[in-house]
Formats: sequence, C-alpha cells, structure tokens
Amino acid sequence: MEKIMSSDCVFSGGNCGFGCSNLENLGPVMVKMPNWSKLGSSLTVQSSGNGEFFGRSLTLKSQERRVCTHGANASDAKMSISIGKSLRWWEKGVQPNMKEITGAEDLVESLLTAGDKLVVVDFFSPGCGGCKALHPKLCQLAEMHPDVQFLQVNYEEHKSMCYSLNVHVLPFFRFYRGAEGRLCSFSCTNATIKKFKDALAKHKPERCSLGPPKGLEEKELVALGANPDLSFAYTPKPEHPQKEVAPPPVPAVAASNSSAASSLPLPVPLKSTLEKKEDNKNKTLLSSGR
Repeated sequence: MEKIMSSDCVFSGGNCGFGCSNLENLGPVMVKMPNWSKLGSSLTVQSSGNGEFFGRSLTLKSQERRVCTHGANASDAKMSISIGKSLRWWEKGVQPNMKEITGAEDLVESLLTAGDKLVVVDFFSPGCGGCKALHPKLCQLAEMHPDVQFLQVNYEEHKSMCYSLNVHVLPFFRFYRGAEGRLCSFSCTNATIKKFKDALAKHKPERCSLGPPKGLEEKELVALGANPDLSFAYTPKPEHPQKEVAPPPVPAVAASNSSAASSLPLPVPLKSTLEKKEDNKNKTLLSSGR
C-alpha cells in the first residue's frame, strides 16, 4: 500500500492483500496517527493493486476523537478511585458516637450540648503506642454503648490546649455528665482497661440533672481564655459580694421602757461613815449649847 496524502499517517493491509476484487474481502486497516492537528477531515486511500478500492475516502470524525479522550479520562478516574487514601489508625473503626475535637470552642460546646448524656473525653497521640493498642477496644465499647458520647482530642494537634487542661499523660480520659461536670479522670492502657470499664459502668446509669450542663470547670475555662495560642475568648463569672447583715430593729416596748426610765429622778447617793460621825458631833454640840 502506498503512502497517503499525509506523510505522518501509514496504512497497512494486515494479513489480507489488496489484490481482491471486492471491498468485503479486504482485511482490517490499521491507522497510525501520531499528530491529530495535521489530519484533515477526510483522507483518500490509494493502492497500486487491481482491486476496486481505489478512490474510496476514509472520513475521520471529531466525535470519535472525543470518545477516545473520554475513555482515557474515565480510565484515569478509575485509577484514582482504586488508589484512594488510607485511613489513619485513630480513624479506623470509628462509631457514630465518636467525634474528633477540632479546638477549644468545639470541646466546650460539645460538653454543654450533651445534656444529661455521659461524655468521655479521650486524649491520645498518633505516636503513642498505648493509644494505638487501646483504640480498637474503645471502638468496641463505643459500639456497645451508643448512648455515651466519646470525644477524641489529638494531643499533637492541640498540645497547647492540653497544657491548659493539665493533661500530661497519655492515654488520658475524663468523664463528664450534666450539671455534675467532671466525674473522674484517669490514665489507663490496654492492660488496665478494667479501670475504664468500671468507670463506664459506675457513671453510665441514666440520671436527671437538676441544672444546666456544667462542662469544664471555671478554672479550666479561665486557663483556656488566657492562653494566647488559642482563639478562645472567655469572660470569668463575677464573684457575688457578701451582703452586709443589718442589725435587728429595737422593739418598741424596750424603747418606751428606756424613755420612761430616763424621766425618773436619779437615786440619792448614801452617806459614808465619816459623814455620819460628823453629823452626830454636830447634833451633840447643838444639844449642849441649848
């Protein structure tokens, strides 16, 4: 087969030659097109054989070209989906009642909106081996107790906040509930998981709080608000001043008695023994003078 009008395009007849009399006897034609921009809308195929294929045109439609492009894009999309992103160990097995805290405001708000529900705050670190070993069991406990809210705090991402909350040992847990606020806090590992189960069994029974949820303690909120590394604003609650106790009123009867006593004459003081002796001498002199 001869070259066609464009030197960049080459046609070959495969296993069948072009020395046939009918078009149906032709073998498959392979087209090699290295440069799409140099191709026209139609190509004319010429041959030196005796067949009737001379002068027939081969039309290249732009729609077919777009189909090929879309096929390539689809394959790329399938490849990207198959690769995916691997989950980190603290993201595996997470239950619907487990939530990762994004900051100080999120922690305070999550505790206040929990109502009377028991809340467990889990402080962990990606590089902590004990935290990694304990995580699957925490996920199992969260699945067994869907009415308990688990809050996960990444120590590496919120190190300054953990300092303000006096958390320096990992893994570390704090239990909160309703108006009671913090119930307990402790550190445990995979070997001492019984401590966590005992605390969960002790504080899990439903109870009704007599006031709004307390959440973090006042000193913890003040420490978070004073931390310059955190975008958390908190205004301390004003201290209630002690009211001065007024003296009891004086009864009217006592007042009348005091006024009556002040109107009476004062008692006359008694004379001493010397004055009495002098009075006796004067009397004797007066009697002798008579």
